Amino acid sequence: MNDNDDNTRDDLRERVDALVALGRPAEARTTARGVLDAGGPDAGLLLALAHAHMAEDDDDHDDAAERVFREGLEAFPDHIGLLAGYAELCARTDALDRPGRHARGPVLLARLRELAPDSPELRRSEAAGSSVATTAKDSVSAHRVQSFDAARAFAEAPTARAAAAQAAQRAAAAPTVLRLAVLAETTDALAAPGRTWSRVLLRRGPEYRFAVGVATAVLIVLRLTVLPGVPYGVATGVGLLLGLPFLGLRQQLWAARRRAAERVAAAVAGVAPADEAGGGGTEAGPPELPPVPRVTPREYAFAGAGLALLLAVGVTAYVSSLAYPRYDVVAHDTFRGLKGFDLREEFDPFGAVPDSELKESTARVYVAEDAAADAAAEYLVAVTTGDFHGMRESYVDDGSAFSAQTEGAGIVHDAWRAGTGPYGSWMRCLRYTEVTTGTLRAMCLWADKGSMGMVLFTAGDKNRDAIEDTARSVGADFLQPARG
Repeated sequence: MNDNDDNTRDDLRERVDALVALGRPAEARTTARGVLDAGGPDAGLLLALAHAHMAEDDDDHDDAAERVFREGLEAFPDHIGLLAGYAELCARTDALDRPGRHARGPVLLARLRELAPDSPELRRSEAAGSSVATTAKDSVSAHRVQSFDAARAFAEAPTARAAAAQAAQRAAAAPTVLRLAVLAETTDALAAPGRTWSRVLLRRGPEYRFAVGVATAVLIVLRLTVLPGVPYGVATGVGLLLGLPFLGLRQQLWAARRRAAERVAAAVAGVAPADEAGGGGTEAGPPELPPVPRVTPREYAFAGAGLALLLAVGVTAYVSSLAYPRYDVVAHDTFRGLKGFDLREEFDPFGAVPDSELKESTARVYVAEDAAADAAAEYLVAVTTGDFHGMRESYVDDGSAFSAQTEGAGIVHDAWRAGTGPYGSWMRCLRYTEVTTGTLRAMCLWADKGSMGMVLFTAGDKNRDAIEDTARSVGADFLQPARG
């Protein structure tokens, strides 16, 4: 075989590898098999053909790849590339699904260590079980390989433009190698003026994501503890806003991959087939790029920190969900110059509350000292305390509690969601005319996670604000925050 034939085979191997990288493995297999059938065995083409089968990522094609590796090793038993490729296939095989193939991996690695103890092929084969294949078809792997290569290039070069220039030279040396083309396009795009922040995100993505997580977690904890009035949507919005720069970076990386694919496709189209080629191959292979680890130690560290942060927020949220304010009930015998009577035996507005949640309660009615026995009450007050940590604003706001108390007792004129009740609780009020006496009255119901209360009183011509103020003041008189 003369130099022209060698160069032709080199070009065809490069073409087959490029077709695989471009997502055209069927075309790659047809090209490789046609040349092998016409010109006899060639280690490089057999390796390229095996890779074209492996790119399909299914059991049948993996079986076919193994047959190709065996065919190649029969003709070239000590070929480093074929041994390494077969070892990678074995390492990536499920031990339960293909135990025989999986078991052959260590034997192949042992042979590689004998023949090429310091070779990049050996390093790739040893890392096969814990690294991402650079020919992976899915976009997640392609994105990871691209990010890993570009971050490494920027970290090792003195300037961003120097990294881009070096990547361009390496891609020019192997124009049909997609990974090198992607690296060249990516570094060129991110080295442009105004892309400093994109390069920072590329190299310090885990740190930035963790910082975003910390900021979001702090807002959630503040919402759970000292700022209950702040909607959860604020924390979510801040997290999304801080994550927007990653969308811009992903768009830039995707555009670079697209340009690289177009450039490699054009280069592949310029490689002549076997019966027309006449040389032009390179004497040396393409520049070697390291395997891409599935997870780096730094990513493990930040993932662990992120899980710890998530656990801390979860525990805080859980503890907060069980927490409730403590109050003491103050049951007045006289109230604002009125005498009081205990109503608990005949009036219990909180009867539906489970006893296990109740701590203390009172229900009293207040009338004038000289009032007749059938006189209308000036105030009716009922309060209860306990563990109501499951209380929600909807309990107060849906109006069902009002209808249960006022049904048949009066004609409702106005009902509204009031401002905060005693100690910041949820509150709802209404005005109605008492049927039996024709008295204009008001009723307010309030609740929080540690208390519930109701007050009915003569309203006269009081407006909404005055009714709410009265309800708050009555509630504060009958409930006191517990000490200690």
